[in-house]
Amino acid sequence: MTDLRDQRLVECAQTGDAAAMEELCNKYKDRVRMLARPYFLIGADRDDVIQEGMIGLYKAIRDYRPDCNATFSSFAEICVTRQIISAINAARRQKHLPLNSYISLYNTSPAEGDDRELIELLELSESSPEEEIISRETSQRLREQMNSLLTPLERKVTELFLEGRTYQQISQAIGRPVKSVDNALSRVKKKLGGVLE
Repeated sequence: MTDLRDQRLVECAQTGDAAAMEELCNKYKDRVRMLARPYFLIGADRDDVIQEGMIGLYKAIRDYRPDCNATFSSFAEICVTRQIISAINAARRQKHLPLNSYISLYNTSPAEGDDRELIELLELSESSPEEEIISRETSQRLREQMNSLLTPLERKVTELFLEGRTYQQISQAIGRPVKSVDNALSRVKKKLGGVLE
């Protein structure tokens, strides 16, 4: 009886019934917690592992077919376990390590308690003629270093960012995905972090 009820709920959820989806998630959340208990995700806490399990449950609801000769509960258990294991394997590969260890444009050295921002270092201030000349020379050196250190894409993204454009606007201007803009700015931060000290 439970399997038939689950099967009906899955069919309803697959057609967009939010109440059926919520009922299935509530029914299986304790099982997801139990399945997540033996696993550890590098750089994450227990709730992150459980969240991965819930993603696996969602995929089970989305992909379940009654003609597969398996009950929904068995199928869901396999999907939850696979999702958790996939997340653990991805964390081990450290694919996202560069994204998690970026240097902010808005804080050049947070560990040292330095309140200066990278953007402030890039902006020119209006002052005396001598300071203007020094500032122009510094700016010229910075441009030369930027030209030697940065790729054409990174230079263009940096210019647009310093004009005050959002990631989405930069993405549209250069015809690349927002993720490419984010990755380019992360590389720029790393490359220019030491130069601007």
